Amino acid sequence: MFESVYTTLPASDLGRAKRFYSEKLGLNPERELPAGVFYLCGETRFFVYPTEGKPSGTHTQMDLRTTDIEATVAELKARGVVFEEYDMPGIKTISSVATFGKDKVAWFKDSEGNLLSIAQFD
Repeated sequence: MFESVYTTLPASDLGRAKRFYSEKLGLNPERELPAGVFYLCGETRFFVYPTEGKPSGTHTQMDLRTTDIEATVAELKARGVVFEEYDMPGIKTISSVATFGKDKVAWFKDSEGNLLSIAQFD
């Protein structure tokens, strides 16, 4: 029925967003259009588009998968990414990483306030 899926993320400042994804996450645009920018991450794409609307930042808007979350978090922190820290029922981060059984997740906001996560699933 479906061929693929991709996430769309709003950006109030597309230039700032492009710098964040390049400098902080090490991603380069796959394709740039007047309507926004596509990024390729593994075999999936996501799209960042200019808007005057504001992201809520209250829920995970995109999940990036990794096989070594501790190393990925350390590398991104070295690039200046600031991770969210949580201590609430059901979610407690230790060194920016929450553990759910064998699965691990860490959250951060991009330059536009979109809440993104890095996940390692067993």
